[in-house]
Amino acid sequence: MSPLAVLCVLCGLFQAPALSEVGTRGCKPRKSVPFDNGSIKLFREKGVWDYSTMLLREDLGLLFLGGREAVFVLDIRDISSKKTQVYWQVTDEKQIECTYKGKNAETECRNYIRVLHKVDDDRMYVCGTNAFSPTCGHMTYAKGRLTLEETLEEGKGKCPFDPVQRHSSIMIDGDLYSATSMNFLGSEPVVLRSSLIAIRTEFKSTWLNEPVFVHMDLVRESEGSSEGDDDKVYMFFSENAVEYDFPNKLMVSRVAARLQGGLGWSADTAEEPSLPYMIQDVFLLQHSDWRKSIFYAVFTPQSGSADLSAVCAYSVTAIGDVFSKGRYKTPVTVETSHVKWVMYSGELPVPRPGACINNAARKQGIKYSLDLPDKTLQFVRDRPLMDEAVQPLNGGPQLLKRGPMFTRIAVDRVTALDGHSYDVMFIGTENGFVQKAVNYDGEMFIIEEVQLLQHPEPIKTLRLSAVTGQLYAGSETAAVQMALSDCGRYSSCLDCVLARDPYCAWQPTAALCTAVSSTHNSNRTLIQSLIDGNASLCPSSEGVSPESYTLIPGNNIRLQCQPDSNLAEVRWFFNDQPLRPSDAKYFLYGEGIMILNASAADSGLYVCQAVERVKGRQYPRTLAAYQLQPGEGDPELPPTETPSTEAPPTKSTTETPSTTPKLLDVGPTFLALSSNEHGKLIAMQVSVALLSLLLVALLTWNVFQGNLPFLGCYGARPQTSSGPGQTQSSPPNFNSRQVPFQAKVSAERKLLVTPSNCNTSNNHFSEELTSNHNLPPGAVSSLDVFKYINDESEI
Repeated sequence: MSPLAVLCVLCGLFQAPALSEVGTRGCKPRKSVPFDNGSIKLFREKGVWDYSTMLLREDLGLLFLGGREAVFVLDIRDISSKKTQVYWQVTDEKQIECTYKGKNAETECRNYIRVLHKVDDDRMYVCGTNAFSPTCGHMTYAKGRLTLEETLEEGKGKCPFDPVQRHSSIMIDGDLYSATSMNFLGSEPVVLRSSLIAIRTEFKSTWLNEPVFVHMDLVRESEGSSEGDDDKVYMFFSENAVEYDFPNKLMVSRVAARLQGGLGWSADTAEEPSLPYMIQDVFLLQHSDWRKSIFYAVFTPQSGSADLSAVCAYSVTAIGDVFSKGRYKTPVTVETSHVKWVMYSGELPVPRPGACINNAARKQGIKYSLDLPDKTLQFVRDRPLMDEAVQPLNGGPQLLKRGPMFTRIAVDRVTALDGHSYDVMFIGTENGFVQKAVNYDGEMFIIEEVQLLQHPEPIKTLRLSAVTGQLYAGSETAAVQMALSDCGRYSSCLDCVLARDPYCAWQPTAALCTAVSSTHNSNRTLIQSLIDGNASLCPSSEGVSPESYTLIPGNNIRLQCQPDSNLAEVRWFFNDQPLRPSDAKYFLYGEGIMILNASAADSGLYVCQAVERVKGRQYPRTLAAYQLQPGEGDPELPPTETPSTEAPPTKSTTETPSTTPKLLDVGPTFLALSSNEHGKLIAMQVSVALLSLLLVALLTWNVFQGNLPFLGCYGARPQTSSGPGQTQSSPPNFNSRQVPFQAKVSAERKLLVTPSNCNTSNNHFSEELTSNHNLPPGAVSSLDVFKYINDESEI
């Protein structure tokens, strides 16, 4: 038995004010990809929950997925394809015993798979909570069948009792290293090595004080060591700090290291006067030279008042230097009868406390930590904390972002066309998204955010396979698979280059965005610019053909234009002249523009551009163009010239409407139609006429019965709920190809109000307009002034 020495505080020691001052500018994802079953693979089994334990077997091409009372074997390339499964349910006796102890029979008193590790080629080690009676065993996979062996063993110290309690474990050379709780109440934390010689930590509050275990990983530091150093197991966790004079509980994040060939743990920590951020997950990005390996860690605030999440990176050598060269803390008793921790300045015993057993120590006959002199062991027992903190790379967080909290992280190292390697971070969030981000020379760039789950829920597990190029995520209700890159999302050269995705590059000859790894010898013809985002390398493209529609004087006309990049600024031009946000004639919002009270003077060419800025350069793209022509009742209107819509580079359209638009009159609302819809005019007119007669008859009957008194006579209050002739508080889901909307309203109540869920933060032009409140005279804030008619089925 040997003491656990607690280790260094990480990025969580940043002061909260300092994190706030860093700011989050530039941390908006460039693209937001909504939930789409066509781009992701999803697995769920009826009656099974909590898909939070994963074991990737790339050697078998399989993913072993642990859930509540079940382990599934899935195809690693398509997890929606289930190979087989084994169910491991609790017995009735165990469930009854669990309920007698005050636990819920349907939720807590079940068997949640929490440990799943590879032992050899066809065997896995598995542990479950088993109704607050943790149990472990072996599973075999052979000939397409998964079998749970009958011989089971007690899982105390290997698997948590409580399914919601955080834990960590790792299997190394047949030995299980675990960090969890040893008792039913979860009040006795333990760090355990299960092998022929079982080793565990003593229970002492100065070593483990209500810890939350997060992650364990192995670093092969013995490779290439001239001093005969040993491999190390690093453990990350948070706990209540004993070294601070704080009125309430103060959690700090720590890392501990254990010599894999030894029998004990060595220690480290640091001091900080403000509330530290809490570590949530860790990913080890391994390098062929272990000295270049990096730990990536996710942090969130321990107070609910902040909404900042951070990602920090730590060099393995920097952590090792704090252990081997750092100073220690020591407890001293002061007159106020409490213990104060200060830096130790006395003489150090030999060998150095917490140092690895190397060749020099072995020459003295010290092969294990139990062989260490009593002075060294006693020093570690009394002084488990280090005085210095491990500093993150670049001196601060790699990523700092407001919004939904980060939960998990996985990192892939990608070699780009410029020959440099870039670390691509995939970060899970509490609302079911994964954010894909890269740090380019200190500039954090979020390439995209992908919605993995249809309904918001936390990402509990992330696993990455560089072999298959896939990311696997687990949550309470499902397991999801997504590709590390989907270059097909980028429709043009400009879009592809500005994405700054190291996986993707533009292929000019094929005119598509392609994966870099699959191009082999054609790399010289590809266009990619990650550091600078230089899209001027792209060839020029053709302009957008304008869509032609008829303008009805006195109506409000809606022209649709929604950028495909959250970083783009939308600009509108009328006959080659920019529209001013201060002009009350126009109303801009997230999905387009509304021309208020249109007149004959408003006929002409409207062009919508999206402009992205990178490194001080602007890159415009034409997204849409509309040619509004006067109606037949305006012979005095002069013909309108058609300016060019060329803008380098541009986006082409898939359909060019006829230059002879038709107009459908449907009573109080008008809808402009292109010529391919002309064949439905007669049927629609008849339908509208019949519907109008029916509504008039119904209205007359209700008035006659006294159910609907005239508002003007009886002074009835206007209704606030939506109904026929009113606009709902949420806008309809417009298709990407939709004709402009025109609404006929009375002269004294012409108005357009921005839909409540418009994402104006993606449109800087509309932000400025909204902040200036540029609405026409007499505008009110209600949404029931006019109604949409999106297609013929709504008439």
